[in-house]
Amino acid sequence: MKRGIKFAIAIFILCFIAVGCKKADKDNGTGKLDGQQSTDKDNKKDNQTNDLVYVYNWGEYIDPEVIELFEKETKIKVIYNEFEQNEDMYPIIKTGAVKYDVVCPSDYMIQKMIKEDMLQELNYDNIPNFSNIDEIYLKSAQEFDPDNKYSVPYCWGTVGILYNKTMVEESVDSWGILFDEKYSGNILMIDSVRDAFMIALTYLGYDQNSTVESQLEEAKELLKSQYNLVQAYVIDQVRDKMISGDAALGVIYSGEAIYTKRENEDLEYVVPKEGSNVWIDGWVIPKNAENKENAEKWIDFMCREDIALKNFEYITYSTPNKAARELIEDEDIKNSEVAFPSEEVLKRCNTFHYLGEEWDEIYMNKWNEAKTQ
Repeated sequence: MKRGIKFAIAIFILCFIAVGCKKADKDNGTGKLDGQQSTDKDNKKDNQTNDLVYVYNWGEYIDPEVIELFEKETKIKVIYNEFEQNEDMYPIIKTGAVKYDVVCPSDYMIQKMIKEDMLQELNYDNIPNFSNIDEIYLKSAQEFDPDNKYSVPYCWGTVGILYNKTMVEESVDSWGILFDEKYSGNILMIDSVRDAFMIALTYLGYDQNSTVESQLEEAKELLKSQYNLVQAYVIDQVRDKMISGDAALGVIYSGEAIYTKRENEDLEYVVPKEGSNVWIDGWVIPKNAENKENAEKWIDFMCREDIALKNFEYITYSTPNKAARELIEDEDIKNSEVAFPSEEVLKRCNTFHYLGEEWDEIYMNKWNEAKTQ
């Protein structure tokens, strides 16, 4: 997830999404719902009756049919938009350019938004299906949301290496292979400052949340040495590129890895022995949300076991919903080490922490230096 949007780009995104929300009522399932066109008169009526919920989520991070089901069951119209990175989402919520009712940030960004008083406490009386969330993930979430007051886990997973068995000769068990000249031009590196530095810091034996300048400088130099080996810096594109055999190695999120393995049997996923990041994305309600009760109805709907299962089967990212997991019929997926890694794997994984604005800038500057030759 890239950080540090330049000012001009940020302004453009603010304007674009503000306009996009006005158009969202005629969008289709991935944020653009067919058959949802309405007139200005209709929109005014919707606003007067509060039968609306403005949702801001990651791209391709929900089964489109779930949106339709929610609207049908609750009679609440969903205005749905997507973001690609936490850092794209943050300024929109911070400035109030669009008053979203429910948003799905990642762990460290939730922690940041809590510290900046950007979120409302949840009323769990309105979220009875919260009981379906496994205690183990609620405990993990307390690292960034103490007492689970502000967020409900939606999806989770790990970061690892996806590799093509026909293009990689040796066993893959270390981040070190991403710095091997043998694979020059065949490496897809993740274009995300925190994930990239996590890889370098972890490989060097340091804390992935390091605020030690010398360690960050060493990590930067390692990433800089990788520059000429990288075919492309990507996020979402790694999936299609690996499926089509365009590269031998790629950094990927576990949920994407499940999908790629279905499409190309030559692909394998591994969490390196040095350790990695385990992330949790959760639903939150911004302080300026105008439809809080509808937002809580949305969160409760997402926690319903049949809906959580439907989303899991569609997006393939691991669900923290214990009731939904019990409903998974495919035993291979239900017992998948990629979707649900063992305790041994999780022991060597940690969550990202919000490090503060100063360190955000330091990380971003070093990442830009690493990608400049």
